[in-house]
Amino acid sequence: MDRVDRCVVLVDAGYLLGAAASLLAGEPARSRITVDHAALIQGLRERAEDDTQQPLLRIYWFDGAPDRVPQPEHRRLRVMPRVTVRLGALTRSDGRWAQKGVDAAMHAELTELARNRACSDIVLVTGDGDLLPGLMSAKEHGVAVHLWAVQAADGDYNQSEDLVAEADERRVLDRTWITKAVRAKDLGGVCAPPPVPRPEIAAILSAPLPESALAASAERAARAAGLHEGPAPAGTAEAPADAEREHTAGKGVPTPKDLAGLRTHGPQPVAPHPASATLRWSSERGWVERPGGQAGEPPETASLPTLAQLTSAEQRWADREEDITTVGGDPFEVGQVFARRWMERLPEPGHVQKLSAMYPRIPHRIDGELLRYAARFGLLAHKDDQIDEHDRYAIRAGFWREIDVRAAADRPAAGE
Repeated sequence: MDRVDRCVVLVDAGYLLGAAASLLAGEPARSRITVDHAALIQGLRERAEDDTQQPLLRIYWFDGAPDRVPQPEHRRLRVMPRVTVRLGALTRSDGRWAQKGVDAAMHAELTELARNRACSDIVLVTGDGDLLPGLMSAKEHGVAVHLWAVQAADGDYNQSEDLVAEADERRVLDRTWITKAVRAKDLGGVCAPPPVPRPEIAAILSAPLPESALAASAERAARAAGLHEGPAPAGTAEAPADAEREHTAGKGVPTPKDLAGLRTHGPQPVAPHPASATLRWSSERGWVERPGGQAGEPPETASLPTLAQLTSAEQRWADREEDITTVGGDPFEVGQVFARRWMERLPEPGHVQKLSAMYPRIPHRIDGELLRYAARFGLLAHKDDQIDEHDRYAIRAGFWREIDVRAAADRPAAGE
């Protein structure tokens, strides 16, 4: 089989972005940089075609991800022309993240391309010496191997010396080239400003937990029934309730299960759910039946449609495209996007006002759908396949932010 005259680029994303972070931000943490992936891919393509004098066949992007679940950047990359994403595992040990399987995947792709004579030139963007056998095998099959390095912050090598010695051609991606697509987050405001404080999250954090709320509700109900006359004396049930409220205040935002246990909304008590009713607790995995009260769910909650019920097949396709190309995956942003889509498709504008009155509790069906949507962006604590607690708070805060903005805008019109 004749060799095809074209080039292929194999990118070790951990090396490329880690070395870029060291160069621009002084440490290899990728969280210290922001990356324009479209500009980076275009730069790699142009540089590869210029160096090899061959048209590009494909760019392979090798990276690690927790449980190999694509992160937002991977979702954007894999729909770009001539880009293929290969994911290894990303594991955490002793407080540090480490890639597993990325070098093996690169080695397999390198040797397979050379064996099948799929290209004449292969560009390697890596520093990993484990790829040395694959590089030597590719050379034996008549493929020219180009090794690219990212300029080291200290001017020294950041690649395996053996790898450098065996490469046919070597190039350095210097600071000028790197900064066309990568910026340090702390360099004079060249990137987006840091996120502003979000009072919505603080508001949800201040929501009472069910133990204290139930104790307060029981106390008010008892007083209303005449069982208590005047203020409760020191040492009685009211004091422990106050102490418990102080104790639970630092626990953070209640889960949907916690919030569903609240028996009050505002200053007036609400009748508890019938004992025979059933609640449907939502999660990323689906519905879980629990004793307690779907039959007792307020009618205004039961009447709220889910986003899935409001979305046509055409809209679902457009939503997926938007998720891949424009939604960054920030938990707060994910909650906002979900809320905007839900509100735009509601047949009755009054549903927004109904939901706004339920703050901070999101109805179970909608909350479960919101968290399952967020899970598409890799917002999972992969140890137990659940969304991280802080992320859940931020997701719901973003959701409520959009609801509040829309509800506030609708109120003057409703009063006219």
